Amino acid sequence: MQYRMGHGLPVLQHRIAALCPPDGHGGGVAGRHGVPLLWQKAERVARADIRKLIGAALLIGVLRKVFIMYGLSMTSPIDGSIIDTIVPLLVLLLSVLLGMDRFTELKVAGLLLGMAGAVAVVLAGASSSHQHSHVWGNVMIMLCACATALYMVWFKALVARYRITTVLRWVYCVAAVVALPFGLKEIIHTDYAAIAGHALFPTLFVLTVPTYLPNLMLNYALKSVPATVSSIYTYLQPVLAIAISVGMGLDKLHADTVVFALVIFVGVGLVLRSYSVPPRHPDPPAAPPH
Repeated sequence: MQYRMGHGLPVLQHRIAALCPPDGHGGGVAGRHGVPLLWQKAERVARADIRKLIGAALLIGVLRKVFIMYGLSMTSPIDGSIIDTIVPLLVLLLSVLLGMDRFTELKVAGLLLGMAGAVAVVLAGASSSHQHSHVWGNVMIMLCACATALYMVWFKALVARYRITTVLRWVYCVAAVVALPFGLKEIIHTDYAAIAGHALFPTLFVLTVPTYLPNLMLNYALKSVPATVSSIYTYLQPVLAIAISVGMGLDKLHADTVVFALVIFVGVGLVLRSYSVPPRHPDPPAAPPH
């Protein structure tokens, strides 16, 4: 999943700038959301879970897409991919707040380090040396990471109850209904005959590889492993995004960005290390003398 997101972010950012404004993506989102309707037989959903599935659709299918599209239109793919690596830290924070996990010294130290590095990357967007970045674009990417983390923690139990295609059917179809009004104007008034032939493949690539397939893999991962484990692989994303962005000439790597990224990685490393350290139990009281 992170491989696809990592090499998809630079291309996604490039296509946003070259082909359409962020709100113009609504038409493509609405069209792509109908794909799961053709995949597998419908599964019955409990009435109590319908509202939860609608909430999941609004979170991951609408808000997350809005944040990432507007964020990437204002910032660089390198900064965006690095900020997105705070997802495991946000998963930890939410898990603690919801009573699913607990803080330890290593987890607190890692959380503080990682969040400090992420905030530093966001604020670096205001620097004149970061010509391709913008503070508000970085803030949007951070909100995208928050939406991803909330989905991974809050809706993991819901995803585990149903087939992946059932979850995607609900998420995409509800999101399509919400996104369609925003993309309807572009769908009606776009001169499709004027679109250059070479733009067709990149557009289909953006709609499929960094968007549809990662959502499919994310839900499969949530069904198979804990949220903290699936979020770890976020750290493949910036490596791939940096290599492809620099290789395509879309951005350049700054020394301060490397330092901030290392701070985030160390923070997450401490959090991961905490799970391999057995919890310390208080020594049992000494037996009374005979």
